[in-house]
Parts: sequence; structure tokens; C-alpha cells
Amino acid sequence: MISPTDFQKLKYETLKHFWGYDNFRDSQEEIIDSIIYGKDTLALLPTGAGKSLCYQLPALLKEGVCLVISPLLALMKDQVNQLKYHQIEAEYLSSELDDFDAEVIYNRCKDGITKLLYISPERLTNIQFLQQIQEIQFSFIAVDEAHCISEWGQDFRPSYQNIKDFRRNNPEIPCLALTATATPKVLDEIKTKLELKNPTIFQRSFKRDNIKIFTEEVSDKYQRVLDILKYATDSGIVYVRTRKEAEQLTEFLHQKQLKNVDFFHAGLTTKEKNTKQNIWKNSNQNVLISTNAFGMGIDKDNVRFVIHFSPSPSIENYYQEIGRAGRDGKKSFAFLLWNKQELSNFDQILKNQTPNKAEYLKVISYLYSIFQVAEFELPEKTFQLNLTGIQNFTNLSKAKINNILTFLHNQEIIYFNDNKSLSSLELLIKSDEIDQLPQKDAYFIELLLRTISGITTHKVMFSEQQVSNKIEVSVHLIKERLKELQQKGYLEYIDGALSSVKFLKPRDERAINNAYWKLFEHIQKNKIQKWEEMKFYIEDNQYCKMKLILSYFGEKDTKNCVQCTVCERKKQSILGGQNISLQIIDILSKNPATIEEISVQLSYHPKENILENLIYLLDSGKVKMQNFRTYMLA
Repeated sequence: MISPTDFQKLKYETLKHFWGYDNFRDSQEEIIDSIIYGKDTLALLPTGAGKSLCYQLPALLKEGVCLVISPLLALMKDQVNQLKYHQIEAEYLSSELDDFDAEVIYNRCKDGITKLLYISPERLTNIQFLQQIQEIQFSFIAVDEAHCISEWGQDFRPSYQNIKDFRRNNPEIPCLALTATATPKVLDEIKTKLELKNPTIFQRSFKRDNIKIFTEEVSDKYQRVLDILKYATDSGIVYVRTRKEAEQLTEFLHQKQLKNVDFFHAGLTTKEKNTKQNIWKNSNQNVLISTNAFGMGIDKDNVRFVIHFSPSPSIENYYQEIGRAGRDGKKSFAFLLWNKQELSNFDQILKNQTPNKAEYLKVISYLYSIFQVAEFELPEKTFQLNLTGIQNFTNLSKAKINNILTFLHNQEIIYFNDNKSLSSLELLIKSDEIDQLPQKDAYFIELLLRTISGITTHKVMFSEQQVSNKIEVSVHLIKERLKELQQKGYLEYIDGALSSVKFLKPRDERAINNAYWKLFEHIQKNKIQKWEEMKFYIEDNQYCKMKLILSYFGEKDTKNCVQCTVCERKKQSILGGQNISLQIIDILSKNPATIEEISVQLSYHPKENILENLIYLLDSGKVKMQNFRTYMLA
């Protein structure tokens, strides 16, 4: 039995060896101790407080496998990749893995090699999983994004209810529940629905004194982002709503000679994502323009600013995203750009992406009929999915279709892959049957066998580009030949550049019509409610922005932050307009600056007021023009 002193020493040695840190942050050490000593634990840690470490480190110190329950496959993949980068044995199980790959992972867990196993909550009712884990020793359960268990949480996932039954069948395994965004109502639901036994509760304030929040009504957002980035020389993130916006804004900034900017979204290949993310993580000046596909689980302390090119869909999302700035505790900035027309457009977008029951059923019926899935049938194969075909048949917007498909994916009714990924290939005929095929087909299959190993025994992930490089045949021709051979039944091929779908539950019309529809409807109403709360936050100019956030998360009787847009404007109105002139003089005393650079630094003032004061300073001879755009002290 290890002594308490030796244990403390081992804990710090593990922290230093795998993560490179000398000390823990805030409540991290107490949370780790609580779970190591086998207590049920609930931790509410705002974004940036390092909640992942709270289960990853004790997983290394305790005997057995830590079972991590997480709602998003992208988040699981990201966490596992990061752990493997730190030389920590971790794996994830997902519906995209075939039986061969899953068996390898189970065996590594049984042998005690894997220390963290990530799964979605839906897997807790999977018969194969329940059979396999009987031979696995678990150290504890870590429930990540635990707010998903609540009907009032922003990402309600009914499958989180499965955790309670799983725990009842494994009462000896302690549980750590973690969330970064939970109102008091949601926190109570987490305790109740996970049946935490006398949990040790760690709750940190959501207040971030080092983040200065600006909300600004602007008409020309492109120019505003350019102004901010010209002035800001540090590392940052710009959040946009769509992939197209990410690419277009990046192109605009490149045209304006800002070269330290790149875009990031879910449509990129894994290799492209890793390359862009690594460049950004290892830079002090690089800026990523991204959809909300970027940011989960990132480990970068020196992000100095986050810009929201458009508002987030909820206060929870917004707080998580701005929380990626200033994790080192140093002064950082959060800019939110908006205008009334855009808010009205988003109201309409939300309305346009919310289908009624008839539309919801139309999409699902098409899905089952196009792939000829009968009632209570569960096909084993993965199907290529043509989204344009669904649009043409249903006459519905792409947004409505994606909304339904994402819901079916989150409920693990289907596995919907809309991201670029590696393609998959499996040979359906035996090796000794190849000689009996037409010469042209036999020759091409022999080429594949020499180029891609393993396809005779199981499904293999591969890149057409790499095959093309080896056999010197164009990617287009390789894809065409693979499709031909698939039609002849020789092999199973899924093109990773296209969308695909795999059915995970047997077709059940009654459940789709009743329970699942009610759940879908509830989620849509919740989404609209969250947006209305976000809209109030954006448009309000009476209350301190940080105080509004704290109030939303149940922190009462808090003081104003004295530095956000609203607090600064109130301060300036008390001091009077003369103060703007003094601030302009203070900025120009350091360096000459353009009106854009001045207004970025004084963004809590309307640009018109800054211009009025500049004209006054020019007329009084205190300021002069260096050239037709730049001002300097006289």
C-alpha cells in the first residue's frame, strides 16, 4: 500500500512527466484526490479550468480502465489523439469502427494496456459492449459534459439516462461528473439523475476578471475584423457561423495582406485539420477563423482574444467560446460583433431549419425507403448518402434535412458522416476466387492487394491519393473502378469525400412517430429559448455583460466587472466627452495610429464620438495628420 507522502509525490511526478506542469490549477488537485479515494464527485469548472486533467491524471494512478462517457465523437477523437500524443494509452469506441477494430480495443482494455476508454452514452445499452466489459476492470466512470443529462441543458441527450442503470449494475465503481456550463437547475438534475452518492461538489465561479468583453453593433464586419487584427498581434480565434464564411473572411484578410490568418471547419480532412491546428497551437501570433467545430479540448494558454463575427446560438456556447481566451490568467479580450438585421436574419434561419412533424417524417421515410430498410430490420452495411437526392425528393431546405440527420445521429439511430475522412474498403470475395474473374478486374484487385494490406480479412481505411501515388493511376479513375467492382459485388467501398450513413437501430416506425418526435420537438423549442436569451444579452445596454453571464449561471449579488462595453460607457458618461480626447492623446503618445486603430482600443465608445473628438483635437492643434490616414501628436 502506497503511503500518503509517496502518493503525493507520484501525483506531481505524473503531472510533470505527461503534461509538463509543476502545479495544479485551482480545484484540480482536490477533485483528483476525491476520485482517487473513491468518492462520487461533481465538478462545475468553467471553460479553461482544465477539467479533462481531473479524470485523465487519476486514470493513470488508479488500477484499471477509466470509462469516459462523452457526447460527441469529434470530442472523443480529439481527446484520444491528444492523450496518445502525450504517450498515454487511450482508445474510443464508436459506431464507425468495425468488429475487428472494436475487438482489438476490448482486448487492450482486458490486458490492462488502455487506461482511458471513451464511449458515447448510447453504448451503455449495447449488448456486445456489456458482454465484453465483464472481463474489464474499471477504475471509475468520468461523465464529461454532464449537463447533457438535463432536459434544460443546452445539449440534452436522453441517452445520458442510461448511465444511471449502468451504475446500478456496477455500484462499486465511483463516478466523476464534469461540466463547464450548468445553471443551478441543471446542476440539481445531474446529481439526481446520475444518482451520485453523497457527492463531493466542486463549484468555481464563472467570473473571469482577466477577460474584457466588448459587444459592438457594426454594419461592416469585414472591416471591423480587419481593424482588430491589424492592431492585435497575438494569437486568437474568430468564430463564424458557416464554413463558407470562414473561407471568405480568410480570403478577404489575405487580400488585405494579413498572412497569419487561416480557416478551420469540419469539412477539412483530418490531415488538414491537424496541420492547421498544430501551426496555430505552436504560434504566438496565428489567428484561426473557425466554425464552432474548433476549440473543444484545445490546450493553449496564450489565446489573447476571441472575436465572434456573429453571435453564438446560446449563452452557454458563447461563454465556452470566450473562455478559450486568457487561460494563463493574463489580460484578454472578447469581441462580439452584431447588427439588428443579422439578429432578424437569425430568427428567420432558426425558423427555416425547424421542420414540422410531416417534414420530419418525410426525411426519415425517404432514408429508409431509398436504402430499402424494412420495419424492424437493421442492415449491416454503410450506405453512401446523396444529400441533393433527399432535397430533390422532399423539397426541403438543406438546413432542415441536416437538422433531422444530426438529431438521428445524436440519438444513435444512424451514424451520419458529413465530414471528409479516409475511405473504406473490404474485399468480399476470397483470394482464391480472384483468378476466376475477368482479367481486367483480377488485375486491378491484385494491384489493390499489393497496395492496401488487410482488405481480405476486414474493412480497412485508406486514401485514394496514396494508392494513386503508388500505382500511378488518377484518383478519379481509381474511384470509378472501385464503384464498378462494388456493383459487381466483389468489394465494399465507401468514398470518404462524400456523406455516408449507417443504421444503428432497427427501423421502428412507432418510436420515430411518437417518442423520438416528441424529443425532437422539445430540443427545437429549447434551441429557440436559448437563442432568445442570447438575443437579450446582445441587445441589452443597461447591465454589465459579465454580471449578465454570472446571473444566467445562478451567481447572484455579483459586482459589475467595470471593464466591459456597458461598464466603460457608464464610466465615460460620468467623466464626460472630454475624457475621450484624453484617451486619444494617450494612444497617440505611444504611436501614430489610424482612426480604425484608435477605435479598436476605444471600442466602448461609438466611432462617431471618437471622430468628433479627433476633429476637435485637430482644430485645437493638439493632433496633426502624419499622412491622409494616420494621426499623430502635434
